[in-house]
Amino acid sequence: MLGRLWQVQILDGERYTAAAVADHVRHVVVPAVRGRILDDRGRPLARNKAAMTVFADRVALTRQPDRGRATLRKLAKALGRPYKDIEDRMRLCGPRTRQPCWAGSPYEPIPVAEGVGEWEAMQIAERPEDFPGITAEPRPVRDHPRGALAAHVLGYLAPGDSNDLVGKDGLEATYESDLRGRPGSRKVVVDSAGQVLRTLGEQPATPGATVVTSIDADVQAVVERALERAVRKAGKADSGAAVVLDVRTGRVVALAASPSYDPEIWTGGIGEADYRRLTSGAGSPLVSRAVQGLWPPASTWKVVSTAAAAKAGYDLRSRYDCPGSYRIGDRFFRNYGGADLGVMDLRRALVVSCDTIFYRFAERLQGGTAMQDMARGFGFGVATGVDLPGEAAGRVPDPAWKKAYWKQTKDRSCRAARTGYPQEKDAARAAYLKAVAAENCAHGHVWTAGDAANFSIGQGDVLVTPLQLARAYAALANGGTLFSPRVAKEVRGPDGTLLREVTPPVAGRLPVPAATLEFMRRALAEVPRSGTAAGAFDGFPLGKLPVAGKTGTAEAYGAEDTSWFASFAPAGKPRYAVVVVVSRGGGGGEAAAPAAREIWSGMYGLEGRKPALPRDKRW
Repeated sequence: MLGRLWQVQILDGERYTAAAVADHVRHVVVPAVRGRILDDRGRPLARNKAAMTVFADRVALTRQPDRGRATLRKLAKALGRPYKDIEDRMRLCGPRTRQPCWAGSPYEPIPVAEGVGEWEAMQIAERPEDFPGITAEPRPVRDHPRGALAAHVLGYLAPGDSNDLVGKDGLEATYESDLRGRPGSRKVVVDSAGQVLRTLGEQPATPGATVVTSIDADVQAVVERALERAVRKAGKADSGAAVVLDVRTGRVVALAASPSYDPEIWTGGIGEADYRRLTSGAGSPLVSRAVQGLWPPASTWKVVSTAAAAKAGYDLRSRYDCPGSYRIGDRFFRNYGGADLGVMDLRRALVVSCDTIFYRFAERLQGGTAMQDMARGFGFGVATGVDLPGEAAGRVPDPAWKKAYWKQTKDRSCRAARTGYPQEKDAARAAYLKAVAAENCAHGHVWTAGDAANFSIGQGDVLVTPLQLARAYAALANGGTLFSPRVAKEVRGPDGTLLREVTPPVAGRLPVPAATLEFMRRALAEVPRSGTAAGAFDGFPLGKLPVAGKTGTAEAYGAEDTSWFASFAPAGKPRYAVVVVVSRGGGGGEAAAPAAREIWSGMYGLEGRKPALPRDKRW
């Protein structure tokens, strides 16, 4: 050890001393300006704007006697922000470092405050002696000129691994590689203390591309207003979603979810309390219920069951009895409200939404998978493939699924069958849940005629997203083409040149003859005139815009019904499909259908409204 110490200090001392004071070359990443996101008419939905940003030179601060603490406290006071917030943003990220922290190079200025007012920034810039190591200058930040409009479509930005902002949801995430551009680099010389001495060279950054969407901002605004009004008026409603598709192309014209949020909340870094509110607060606003929300589709599902019955040989024009209830085994399955609607054909069964006719079909088809096969043919049970992240696949239950699910939940069901639900204050509900648990414990693996009956009217274990239902109704409307929807339409370079088109691929064809599709389209056109949506469309100018649709009321024991309305128009030559769901909103004609009416009126400029659609896109 003494020999090695002599070697380092005496023999090689000069070499180590020279290395310690020598200049070193460092590479600093220069971030690219992010590309814009535009609506169908070229109007910006997300862009960049210059905002005053305060930067701190970490190297300069650490060379101060107190390692810059006094300067940062003075800065925090000048900005009116907590000192700890400024200090945390100065930390270098590591494996165990919690956010916020700085993941970029310690040799480049660290942004510690964005969106700073001009007056505050001027105070800092004009008094460098009071704020050594601190600068203030304009910097591009994400701007949403229409506020919270289309928040779930656009997504948001958050710091990535190298601390540059990256898309974390929506189009910002899906088209991240296009929007972010190509970062540049700067080669700087620093001394042994980390102080930058000079710049050796710089490779400029390449700005990101522009993503042009099929979203119409005016239609999107109409949809969001109608959805929010429906959720608010329903009283106990807690969430909802709405989708508008172009049935001819598969493009998304509008997509909304409630509750929503303002993507500007991410600018400059989101606080822990705000993040908790978005992810686990009332309604979890960060969840895009149009593509991630799952509900039983209720009677909107009857187009699937009608097609399955027709394929199995049942005559669409034959007459069937629609009693108030239908017995399967030892259990009676009722019409909605227990109404006895008499004898009718399947056209009328769709118009007035008779349940018991479909129960009969389900019982007789129970031995096979005719209805499940048809549901999958309509695109249910799999993700649509839309160019938005996190899409749910939904569920088409069958005997195999039920057996697998029973294996996963058997222990829990059997335990609940023994102990009951003492935490449930409603005695009747507690008894019901205990009885259900006992049934699931003993026979939960068996696919019963009751399961088939529930399946036939879109109840029970069937789950769909609003986008899946909109795609299915769009296919019914366009003659059978099942698209994989797309929100983006084009990707253009920074100079405006077309880089590529984004075309919705054809995902398949409905396994339904053209005559059956035409039969169902004609039946659905009568629903707003004389069927379950007649009250919601009373006074609507169906002569100008004939709307075809189907209401749905998804029932759940001890909870409010979920309200659905799936529609397309013009009924004779469909151009758009509109689907609305209001969770805990009541009957389909009570919340969702009136919201859809408002959307159709707003799109086409009816009932005293200004048309949101341009003239060439209405018909």
